[in-house]
Amino acid sequence: MDLSDTNSQEKSIIEVSKGEVLVDEKAFSDERDKILEEIRSRLGTLTVEADVHDPRMDFLTDQALQMDRSDAIEILTEAMEYHADDLNFPVEVRNNVHMLLKNADAEVSSEEFDVALRVEAVLIGKFSPYPEVRTVTDPYDDPDIPIETVRAYVLGTIWVVLGCFVNAFFNWRQPKLSLASTAIQLLLYPCGMASQLLPDWGVTIRGTRISLNPGPWTTKEQMFCSLMVNVGAGSSNFMNYVLSQKLSTYYDESWVTAGYIIVGNLSVTVLGFGWAGLLRRWCVYPAKAVWPTVLPTLALNRALLLPESKTSANGWTISKYKFFWICFGGMFVYFFIPDFLFTSLSDFNWITWIAPNNFDLAVVTGSYIGLGYNPIATFDWAVINYYTPLVIPVFSTINNYIGVILGSFAVLGLYYQNAYWTAYMPINSNQLFTNYGVKFNVSKVLKDGLLDDEAYQAYSPPYISAGYLVYLGCFFMMYTMSLTYIILTEWKILKEAFVGFWRSLKDRKLMVYDHYNDPMCRLMLNYKEVPDWWYLAVFLISFALFIVTIVHYHTQTPVWSIIIIMLISFVMMVPVCIIYATTGFELRMNNLSSVIAGYMLPGNGNANLMNRLIGINTDEQADSFISDLKMAHYAKIPPRAAFRGQMWATIIQSFLTCGIIIFQIDTIPGFCTTTQKNKFVCAGTTTIYADSVILGVIGPRKFFDRLYPPLKWSFLIGFVITPPFWYLRKRFHKQMKYIHPILVTNGAAIWGQTYNLTYFTPGLYASLGFMWYIRRRYFAWWTKYNYILTSAFSAGVALSGVVVYFAFDYKTVTLSWWGNNVSTAGIDGAKSATLLPVPANGFGLTPGTY
Repeated sequence: MDLSDTNSQEKSIIEVSKGEVLVDEKAFSDERDKILEEIRSRLGTLTVEADVHDPRMDFLTDQALQMDRSDAIEILTEAMEYHADDLNFPVEVRNNVHMLLKNADAEVSSEEFDVALRVEAVLIGKFSPYPEVRTVTDPYDDPDIPIETVRAYVLGTIWVVLGCFVNAFFNWRQPKLSLASTAIQLLLYPCGMASQLLPDWGVTIRGTRISLNPGPWTTKEQMFCSLMVNVGAGSSNFMNYVLSQKLSTYYDESWVTAGYIIVGNLSVTVLGFGWAGLLRRWCVYPAKAVWPTVLPTLALNRALLLPESKTSANGWTISKYKFFWICFGGMFVYFFIPDFLFTSLSDFNWITWIAPNNFDLAVVTGSYIGLGYNPIATFDWAVINYYTPLVIPVFSTINNYIGVILGSFAVLGLYYQNAYWTAYMPINSNQLFTNYGVKFNVSKVLKDGLLDDEAYQAYSPPYISAGYLVYLGCFFMMYTMSLTYIILTEWKILKEAFVGFWRSLKDRKLMVYDHYNDPMCRLMLNYKEVPDWWYLAVFLISFALFIVTIVHYHTQTPVWSIIIIMLISFVMMVPVCIIYATTGFELRMNNLSSVIAGYMLPGNGNANLMNRLIGINTDEQADSFISDLKMAHYAKIPPRAAFRGQMWATIIQSFLTCGIIIFQIDTIPGFCTTTQKNKFVCAGTTTIYADSVILGVIGPRKFFDRLYPPLKWSFLIGFVITPPFWYLRKRFHKQMKYIHPILVTNGAAIWGQTYNLTYFTPGLYASLGFMWYIRRRYFAWWTKYNYILTSAFSAGVALSGVVVYFAFDYKTVTLSWWGNNVSTAGIDGAKSATLLPVPANGFGLTPGTY
């Protein structure tokens, strides 16, 4: 063979090979571009700067390129089964997956179909099926980012103190002003950036260098501080019980001292933390546990610290950070109007201005005494945001609103029929009344802290309003309904979690994450889990401290009753946390503890309070800690770091809230009265006190059997109606998918606590506008700005409220003019009118029969 011919052939082969490579590279590039375009379309994002690379897009694109058809089909099939009854699973995603699987079974094959199939599988199997979660998280993690640094602990502690002061101080106001963790996060950010100027001083311990300035302020340091703030910068529920026991408005107990407040608060605040760790399997690790309430904090963290590519969100290119400051500044200035300059815009009862002395008009449309049927009820973001409408899923808001409306019909029916003497009292009050329509004084029926039946018969039973009757009936229904409904709908999750818990006790080396296969859990395998016995130890120590408290002080509470309530509370905590995690609405087991304690210890108001406290605080603190753990899970914060940060923040909060409540008791005139000029009316405390009187001092037997017999059937009704509803919902899934009986009942239970439609109708508008219309029509805008908007408005209101209080209210500076007086000038503002005049000889049962 001629050598020249050989060289010519080799040259041809090389050229052909190069050509094939070029063709393959081009085909690969085209495929990548199509996948990237599909991902951007699915995420609702269009990059404006072509040279800016979004790491999340790159990651998802690479995952889609590596995924084959069979793996994609398997992921989507499992997702459809797992999310079959998931109300948060987007309808459009469900329809798309159904279509893709149907075509895959028909062996449809095209380049466009394969791209769509793989992209949907990657978004669900490698990221999250929920657009809300994808907006605020990453599908990857870097375990080497600094987290638990000295500066993070210092800054976290400072802002826990400041946030706790604001939130604990204004907790008793109606409506509350709160400095949300998102707002504190914003204020924390410049502090973190300033810490980069610290000198790099440090020490090396066991090969690890600990420095004042380990480098740039990181997203995980910011998030670690936010975890501390989220769990520690709030108020303490124990203070409701302190006020109930100490203030002359309520029980007026002299033994409630600073020592009792400090020790009791520390023990019950930490108590729920122990349960939280055990509930991780039900309420943190399952993908269904979305926890919508933590998403704004995560969204703001990304806006502050992650580099943001310039993107167009339905034509808006302003950065999230700049958008936050514009909205924050606008709301900070605006809130001076409804909070000080023109306060009638807050509770905007304009319909009653037409005829201020018309009783029926005030009862139906009034913001104070009435039911709040008013299409334009407020111009105050603190009122609009009462149920966080830009965070809670729209189906949850609508279900609750339906419940509020149905409950209002029941309230009106009871009132105008004078059922159980309700027409002799205000329609929607949480106060207790005597048979002469005046405030019930519990001290008249007590002897040494216990019920004196002779004095009780000579005085009067406690009568309750129509709103309070509906509140109690709905809450009693909700307890049995919640437990039954969750067992029927989520039994697989319950079973898997119990099996995992049992296996972890048998094998202490087994990681909790091993039982879960969602993307977030797979990423958390890089970190050491917190052993269950850590949480158990915290629980036992705090529980022992609480026992010492109730025994040492004159609470008249036997230890055995606390143990029983604790066990019942734990059983109920699982369904409560699951509902909270999936819907964003927090149910409370408060009255259940009161009823059980009332049967165990009749005639004992203090014991009823202590048992109620241990029941609800276990739930409340557990919910708070669990939501914080979910936030750490989303942010890829090591579980042990989260544990240490939470514990430290909780201890700080425990001592600080004690000092704040003592200061308020000593300095605020008219504290916890309905006429307190700065709205420190303590609505929740009054409800707790009233419940303890009727279910503790008087006792369930007298209250149910003699005063209000129908209420005792509420428990049975909740249990009986749930299985048929569950069956109908399963049988007619498409038609009844978004109807949630527990949320409807929860909405109806808002009556009788001085809240009404004024606090729900404006929030419904906001929810429909942002969580439904804008989310559907302008998804890119919603994805980029929705959580930033609600965070900015809430922060502006909270900080503006602090300025208004200490600049004007605290110094008794008042502004008296028509705009500040008109809303309280008529019957509605008086808060005490009744449908029928009280008879001269009183109303109700005759003495000796109650």
